[in-house]
Amino acid sequence: MVYITRGLVDVLLELADDADPSGVTTGLSVSEAASLEGPDVAALPDEAPVFTDFFLPDPGNAVNAVFGVNLSTPATETQGRFVSHPVGELTVTKYDDLAQILFVAVPPWTDDAETFAAFDRTGERLQLEIVDAEPPVDSFE
Repeated sequence: MVYITRGLVDVLLELADDADPSGVTTGLSVSEAASLEGPDVAALPDEAPVFTDFFLPDPGNAVNAVFGVNLSTPATETQGRFVSHPVGELTVTKYDDLAQILFVAVPPWTDDAETFAAFDRTGERLQLEIVDAEPPVDSFE
C-alpha cells in the first residue's frame, strides 16, 4: 500500500493542470505517519511512510536532470516522483524519470483511479490510499 496526503495530491494535480499541455515532473518525499496530524492518521501504522512533500519543479532546465536523476535535489530526500502525461496513458513510460514510487496523472487532473495512480519502477500499478493528514508545520526562527 502506498499512502499520500490529499493536500499533496491537490497540489500535484494543480501543477499538472497549470503546465498542460506540457508535462511536469517533480521529486516527492515522505514523512512517518506518526508525525502527521489529521483524521486518517489513527488508521495508519506509526512507521508507515506517507508522501507529504514535493520539490518545486524546474521546467526547461535539462541540465539538472541526467538519466532520470535530478542533480539539484539530493537523492536521499526523495523517495518518489510525480509525472504528468497530458496526452498519454496512465502508465509508466520509458521517458519518465524513475523513482522507487512513481505517481502518474493524466487529464482531466482528478484524483480518481482512472486519472491518478502509483507505480513501482517496473511499471506495476500499486495500491494507493489518499489520506486526510498533514505534516507538522515547520517554522523558522
